[in-house]
Amino acid sequence: MGSVLVVNAGSTSLKLRVVDENEATNETSSLGKVVADDLDAVAHRVVHGGPRFREPVLVDEDIRREILALEPLAPLHNAPALRAMAEAEEAFPDLPHVAVFDTGFHETILEEASVYAIPARWREEFGVRRYGFHGLSVEWSVERASALLGRTGLRIVVCHLGGGCSVTAVSDGRSVDTTMGFSPLEGVPMNTRSGSIDPGAMLYLVREKGVDIDALDHALNFDSGIEGLAGGFRGARELEEVAEAGESAAELAYAVFEHRVAGAVAAMAAAAGGIDALVFTAGIGEGSVRVRDRVCARLAFLGVQLDSAANREGALDRDIAASDSPVRVLVVRAREELVAARAARNVLRETRKHS
Repeated sequence: MGSVLVVNAGSTSLKLRVVDENEATNETSSLGKVVADDLDAVAHRVVHGGPRFREPVLVDEDIRREILALEPLAPLHNAPALRAMAEAEEAFPDLPHVAVFDTGFHETILEEASVYAIPARWREEFGVRRYGFHGLSVEWSVERASALLGRTGLRIVVCHLGGGCSVTAVSDGRSVDTTMGFSPLEGVPMNTRSGSIDPGAMLYLVREKGVDIDALDHALNFDSGIEGLAGGFRGARELEEVAEAGESAAELAYAVFEHRVAGAVAAMAAAAGGIDALVFTAGIGEGSVRVRDRVCARLAFLGVQLDSAANREGALDRDIAASDSPVRVLVVRAREELVAARAARNVLRETRKHS
């Protein structure tokens, strides 16, 4: 099977990559620069698949409607994915389009991890549960970690730290727990998203301070997180620079972030029954020497020990743990497009087999 165009509409970016049959990848800036004759299919990363979509599916009108119905659960993600899907279908109307869901990888999480302690009607009728996200990224990170370490059956904690952030426990290749929940808003603080916060505080703001639901929604998704704490500085690179220079609000923002990420890693290690490897991936995970250093320093009690020189090196897909560290620490380049392209090819093979 030939090349697959992977359309990845994230919360802060749109990435277009063509993955050939040998899994070589070329990035492009627009759909207009892709030649339809060079493609066999288009794969679309969709963040929230809800209770229905556990596996990749061929896109049709019914599928689009169901993805749209899930938009309230992932407002920063499903709407951009649908817009990108519409543009790609217009550009390549004769190609099969496949939706690949970030929630799919987390269908294996433990029941006790997926269930919220809420009324039965909310759980059973309304579908309120932990779904988990960044599944494509985690799946690739686990594959690369096993290859780099030459071992399978590992207990791995993956820190996907980018515009959105999550920490996931994986045991023997299967997700067992993760920090994001019913929506991509739960978990550790993110670029502009709050992460987990006491529901009682939200009720207080609505009941006692007159904050309306739409304003609350916007504030939690767009005005919170690292940037919300940092007081006007924007973008991970600028924030890290001013934090290193001693700007107090930015320093606090990163201290909160590092504290919460380290705590999440410890919790995920407990869920996995231990930790053999810690993986950092995505923009901050791959690019921030400081975050890796400070998160790992907080995890010394778990046996995490960094090699400082290796941590400062620029190459990705490497082990940066000290030689005697019982926990290996890896920096892995995010390659969601490879997982999405493989999934699309599998869907098409099955479709052709049964046609």
